Amino acid sequence: MRWVFYPLAALIALVILGAATIAAVSAFAWPNLPSLDVLTDYRPKIPLRVYTSDGYLLGEFGEERRVVVAMDEVPTILKQAILAAEDERFYEHPGIDVIGIARAALANVVSGGRGQGASTITMQVARNFFLTREKTFNRKLYEILLALRIERSLSKDQIFELYINQIFLGQRSYGFSAAARAYFDKPLKDITVAEAAMLAGLPKAPSAYNPIANPRRAIQRQHYVLRRMVEAGFIDEKTFEAARAEPLVLANGRSAASPLRGDFVAEMARQLAVEQFGEQAYDSGIRVITTVTRDDQQAAYKAVRQGVMDYERRHGYRGPESFVDLNGVSANDEERLDELLADVTDYDDLLAALVLEASPKSVTVYRHGEVLKITGAGLAFAAPMLNERAPQARKVRRGAIVRIRDLGEKGWEIAQLPDVEAALIAVDSNTGAVRALIGGFDFNRNKFNHVTQALRQPGSSFKPFIYSAALERGFSPSSVEEDAPLFFPAGITGSKDWEPKNYDGKYEGPMTLREGLARSKNMISIRLLRSITPEYAQDYITRFGFDAAQHPPYLTMALGAGMATPWQMATGYAVFANGGYRIEPYVVKEMIDGQGHVVAKVDPPVAGESAPRVIDPRNAWLMTSMMQDVVRRGTATRALVLKRGELAGKTGTTNDYVDAWFAGFHPDLVAVSWMGHDQPRNLGRGETGGSAALPMWVNFMRTALKSLPEKFPARPDGLVAVHTGSGREEFLYSENLPTEPIMLPTGTEELPLPAEAPDEALPQTRPTAAPAPVVERSPTPVRRP
Repeated sequence: MRWVFYPLAALIALVILGAATIAAVSAFAWPNLPSLDVLTDYRPKIPLRVYTSDGYLLGEFGEERRVVVAMDEVPTILKQAILAAEDERFYEHPGIDVIGIARAALANVVSGGRGQGASTITMQVARNFFLTREKTFNRKLYEILLALRIERSLSKDQIFELYINQIFLGQRSYGFSAAARAYFDKPLKDITVAEAAMLAGLPKAPSAYNPIANPRRAIQRQHYVLRRMVEAGFIDEKTFEAARAEPLVLANGRSAASPLRGDFVAEMARQLAVEQFGEQAYDSGIRVITTVTRDDQQAAYKAVRQGVMDYERRHGYRGPESFVDLNGVSANDEERLDELLADVTDYDDLLAALVLEASPKSVTVYRHGEVLKITGAGLAFAAPMLNERAPQARKVRRGAIVRIRDLGEKGWEIAQLPDVEAALIAVDSNTGAVRALIGGFDFNRNKFNHVTQALRQPGSSFKPFIYSAALERGFSPSSVEEDAPLFFPAGITGSKDWEPKNYDGKYEGPMTLREGLARSKNMISIRLLRSITPEYAQDYITRFGFDAAQHPPYLTMALGAGMATPWQMATGYAVFANGGYRIEPYVVKEMIDGQGHVVAKVDPPVAGESAPRVIDPRNAWLMTSMMQDVVRRGTATRALVLKRGELAGKTGTTNDYVDAWFAGFHPDLVAVSWMGHDQPRNLGRGETGGSAALPMWVNFMRTALKSLPEKFPARPDGLVAVHTGSGREEFLYSENLPTEPIMLPTGTEELPLPAEAPDEALPQTRPTAAPAPVVERSPTPVRRP
């Protein structure tokens, strides 16, 4: 008996001694526990959020993504999933679960490891708010004591609510509501049983079970939570099987609903918020309401994306992005394959994939647990680099990293990341409110905002401002200028001889300004600017918001050789659209603090009310009329597909096809699209404003014009209708009426309309010698009314 009694007595003594020690330490530690004010007066860090004008989230900024929800807003299925995964007896124990501890200890002994923990939800709240995650006896003791104290101070539902809002769940998300947005792009109330189980599995190890980074492990954890829900009686077997079979649909995955892409707008709003509130903007729950609308922003994003991808398709496949060594790696070695893809970022629908096998007829690729076979039309774009004769450095072969796109019912295709950029801005021409803004192809790839930051040559899209200046100097749409060659000797240019040309090298003699603008005739614009003087035009364009310093007073200004941003171009064209008023584009409508008070609100100048008039209403009306002809029968006839008679605008293509523009408008909406390379270089022959930029504008306007009825500006007073020699009615300023009938060149209206081409740029240098005479290559008298 002694061999039994003495060890038992010793064990009991040790237990008593240990309990006494714990009691003593606890008695000493209890008064030193931190105050629970942070729990009873819960004030979490709420990130800065940016919204569209119609209430959709564009972006959020801050160290923590968090959406605080009340307990009654949490779906029952999510509460059950959390309890099953983390603390089934939460509503029964006093903060520590002795039964749970015993069960976990037994499971760990049986498994020979540390597979299960025993932290209750209350203990996790204590740890998250007050303690570190170090694994020491003292820290665990404090965690238990804090859990007991929390249970004495708060109700079970209050503790559960704190847990649901505070716990870190990966993707910078704190709380289950933010996680539902981050992983599934949906509000918490809309999650399914399968999604609830996926979220409930994250607290144990947010990094290891992140469904975006580790989908396979995340699904394994999800299935474990679902089984625990069955064991706890929360769901039945039928629900369990249905949830297990539900496909994983992630916010950034190909199966997810398309999210609202407003990164450039959100970044502009963030900068303004930080200017206003400083660093506290990131954690005090400030909301910024922008002027963009959801439908217009989505339409602009799709239009730019499609325009760029169409350009890429026109210029061919450049080959894989890179290559990795797949020697000894099989298609079943998912962990190794995932490692090889880990550093390659997806850009929206352009997904990274690793080629396992390739032939001219099929390509097999691996992507995060999926093996996909691409055939038929999906190989058309990459076909040249699947040929046996393709250069090895550009050939699609085993080990190549390529981009793939899901075309829905058409299957997958091989695509590529573009090396060209594009931008689009749409502005309410009466108030300046920005309706949509896309600053580049993909914000996550290139954060440079081409709408506000890219100063580029506007080419022929700048010509309307020169024509407008000419109207103020006595010209009219029916004034006639000569479309004939010009030659400027080096003595005038201060550099070298300059002989500007029209696109096709053809010259069609005398023609009206209306026809010259519709056909984008360079010779007409140069002669017009020479008549009114570059100095006058440089001063005049400041009325539209342009910086005179960016447009030196040389004849090249007639061809748009200065520098402007799409933002400035939209500002300028709005003057024509709204009848002559200068508006200021703005992207933030109001800011609201964490308590719901409006702390900043924009009161913009409105055309016809508080905005300053900068050009004569007759000028604006005539210029709109002339630019309507650009659409109806000039270089922008692609816009006729919209079947709207009031649309007006101007294409622009710079020298050597470097920049492509289209600026156009409805009386209430101006939109400007641009395409080019960040480091200016040739876009390719034929890539004009009409072929590269205008299609983006048209695709955007298909959506934007749905809310705008057809509208034609009323003709202002002071314009007199006259009949030209060709029988066409034209309008002149009443003070500029001719004393003789207007006779236009024969056949003006019947001339063929070539596509627009690049403008030749005059070297922007001052003359260093006495000016030499300009040589008219086939001089014809200039006639104007």
